[in-house]
Amino acid sequence: MPKNANKRVFAEADMEAARSALGRDIALLSGQQEHIATAVPGLSLYRRTAVTEPYSGMYEPCVCVVAQGAKQAVSGGRAYTYDARHFLITAIDMPTMVKIAEASPQKPYLGLVLKLDLREVSRLMVDSKLPPPREQSGRGIATGEITLPLLTAFQRLLDLTREPKDIPVLAPLLRREILYRLLTGDQGARLRQIASAGSQGNQVAQAIDWLKGNYNKPLRIENLAAQVYMSPSTFHHHFRALTAMSPLRYQKWLRLNEARRLMLTEKLDAATAAMEVGYESPSQFSREYSRQFGAPPLRDIKDLRRQPAGVLQ
Repeated sequence: MPKNANKRVFAEADMEAARSALGRDIALLSGQQEHIATAVPGLSLYRRTAVTEPYSGMYEPCVCVVAQGAKQAVSGGRAYTYDARHFLITAIDMPTMVKIAEASPQKPYLGLVLKLDLREVSRLMVDSKLPPPREQSGRGIATGEITLPLLTAFQRLLDLTREPKDIPVLAPLLRREILYRLLTGDQGARLRQIASAGSQGNQVAQAIDWLKGNYNKPLRIENLAAQVYMSPSTFHHHFRALTAMSPLRYQKWLRLNEARRLMLTEKLDAATAAMEVGYESPSQFSREYSRQFGAPPLRDIKDLRRQPAGVLQ
């Protein structure tokens, strides 16, 4: 066998061993639970034993790694499938439809999610002297190829759950290693573009932060664009490039999903939920809700209460 072919065989064997070890630990730590937040800040584990229907939700800036099974996120009409060979990364808050695409009781979906802090990413870029990319790098969501160094860094981060006393000291170091692997990997330009202070991606991220905190207020594009130091036309162009939505459509998505949450978890009626999120017309709310979720509020909430918890991330 040629030397290069030999190396590939050993490399794949190492990757398979690392994936198996990570999957065993996720299964062991999650037990029979579908989702647990670990003692490591920002690190959550997920386990599902069946495929699911698409579920509407928000991906915060994060990286999602799968040890077994597969998941699919749809954003802006584009599907992103991630599995044991591909991670998913989101550099801004991305509205998505997501589903478990591959899972069974015998081989459950096993994955983990690590939330990202763009300020931490920006500091690491400065410390590592990593330059910002010269051009806009597309959507704020993408899949990338999992490498052995990235996989083993996640394994070591997960190992800290067994040694809680080590978490305050070692978790920041391992997070930093993971961020470095992401920044220098095949999706690093996307992350650097959004984390770079003063970049157009970073300005859009600031606008999204404002929208998340003020979704129930009237939105004037001119004011929001000025707030992040962009012209309205430039702001609109780059916002759509990153999110595949206009700012107004993004605000509407936030409003409708928050109203859905209020009705589902806080047990508010539709009219009250509509007012809470900024709608003045209950009939307009009902129309837009039906268009977004495929059913009017009352029927949709009844259906949701008969289903398992959502599968986002």
